Amino acid sequence: MEKDPSNKKHILVALVEDKPGVLARVASLFRRRGFNIQSLAVGHCEHAHLSRMTIVTKGRFLDIEQVRKQLDKLINVVRVTDITDRSMVARELALIKVNATAATRNEIIQIVDIFRANIVDVSINTLTVEATGDESKLESLLDLLRRFGIKEISRTGKIAMARQ
Repeated sequence: MEKDPSNKKHILVALVEDKPGVLARVASLFRRRGFNIQSLAVGHCEHAHLSRMTIVTKGRFLDIEQVRKQLDKLINVVRVTDITDRSMVARELALIKVNATAATRNEIIQIVDIFRANIVDVSINTLTVEATGDESKLESLLDLLRRFGIKEISRTGKIAMARQ
């Protein structure tokens, strides 16, 4: 792994016991070390009674490595891996509620189709779009939808896994 001295985005994947308080202990460790968690996604995984956390944070390699080692020592943490420089699959989900009039609805639908996103809810004045992909894809979609007026956005944060 490259030992980059700059503040670089890192993706940590942790396998943790699916028990109350684990998320709070992980977040507390980041807080104590003065790191901001840019995104955090947690969900059940292929192992019974375990969850997978995908944590995106920013920092120098040596600092992140120290946090990774400290996370590894937490009692409910099974394993932590920094997959930043590994070949990986990473995705994010966004729900975007955008203003839509009779005059703009077709144009919004065309944009959504280009991005292989889906319309998941329709009301008189809005369309709700579901989009998945990498961060740059979602940002591009948001840039195009902003001119119509975005009423609300909800994003999952990144989920990721190494290819091997």
